[in-house]
Amino acid sequence: MVARDFVPETRFGFWFLGTETWRIRVAKRALDDLMRVAGTLPPSGGTVLDVGCGQGLALGLLAERFTPAKLIGIEADAHGLAAARTRILNEGIDAQLYHGDAQALPFESSSVDILFCHQTLHHLVHQDDALREFHRVLKPGGYLLLAESTRAYIHSWIIRVLFRHPMHVQRTAQEYLAMLRTHGFEFSDRNVSLPYLWWSRNDLGAKEWFGFPVPTEREETLVNVVARKKE
Repeated sequence: MVARDFVPETRFGFWFLGTETWRIRVAKRALDDLMRVAGTLPPSGGTVLDVGCGQGLALGLLAERFTPAKLIGIEADAHGLAAARTRILNEGIDAQLYHGDAQALPFESSSVDILFCHQTLHHLVHQDDALREFHRVLKPGGYLLLAESTRAYIHSWIIRVLFRHPMHVQRTAQEYLAMLRTHGFEFSDRNVSLPYLWWSRNDLGAKEWFGFPVPTEREETLVNVVARKKE
């Protein structure tokens, strides 16, 4: 199944999303940050779903972090999913992989304990449908671990040159947070992180390298949030 209004990645993008740099510097860093702001998560042994699992680089991280009874990944891009299947086979990761659309998840309602969505929502045109699906498949009291790039980053020159996205649906950090609340998720300020990482800035951190302070008034480039489905 191909996602509705699917925007295929560039060759560079596909390559980069399969590198160790992506796994360690981006995916692992985001997961570490999410765990920092999470508070209390469900105990190990439940069902963990990685929506937009791409080439499977985060599946091992999730298996190590949560030791789930069931680990699931879903990806719309067939080439990415093929790479993920090879990866879990080579690395001995026990995971079930599905070719499908985040905007219409093929899973039962209230069947997932933790849903991990890393750098996926901004690829989707129908983001409200995706969040509605996230809420549906999570168990009452289940957690969404969301790490997203915002409009400021996706609209930056380097991302426009190297990657492909549906540009007309990009949102600010605050707009993403408001969407989550609209769809029934709850979280507090302590469950939100707004990392202003050097690679997400228009100048790639050059000003800070030359001694200029990081601006306190800025449009955020990244947002990480751990949100809970109400019981």
